Amino acid sequence: MNNRYLPAPEVLKWARATILTEGGALYNKDHAHLEYADVQFLWAPEGFVKAGRTVLGQCEEVTFRCGPWQKGRQQQQMADWFGMVPDFLITLDASYCLACSDAEFCALVEHELYHIAQEMDEFGAPAFNKYGLPKLCMRSHDVEEFIGVVRRYGASEDVQRMIDAAKTPPEVARINIARACGTCLLKAA
Repeated sequence: MNNRYLPAPEVLKWARATILTEGGALYNKDHAHLEYADVQFLWAPEGFVKAGRTVLGQCEEVTFRCGPWQKGRQQQQMADWFGMVPDFLITLDASYCLACSDAEFCALVEHELYHIAQEMDEFGAPAFNKYGLPKLCMRSHDVEEFIGVVRRYGASEDVQRMIDAAKTPPEVARINIARACGTCLLKAA
């Protein structure tokens, strides 16, 4: 296993063709606002633990809140990796992705993509920039709750929506996942 952080253009190419573009094998209209988004993927050599949970992927809006030299170094690193500084960066644990199933990989990538939302304007409608492209922002998880709270007090409206979704069959059939990433070019990462 490589101990370096490496750009993952193959993941971006796969995600665009498979998930983000209408007609893709696993196309998800929930991500329609990301079709032309400035997103890049990065392999990390391993995950990390935060608040007692293993982190396998992370989406972040790329910003530099630091002094001029540190900012310059960080911008240069991004430019060296991607040719420019992207608006959003999704980092994936390469060691996990080498071992996980196709369905687990697809779920991880989509989980991180769901963190990039389209901003809403003052009227609650989707917001667009001056070029007509969606204005993007970071989004939290749909549900943030403890099992013990649900067990003791019942499900909130958000938790109930998650329960209802979990009770339905998956929208993406296993065969479609296998066709979309069965040869898993990611195993070469």
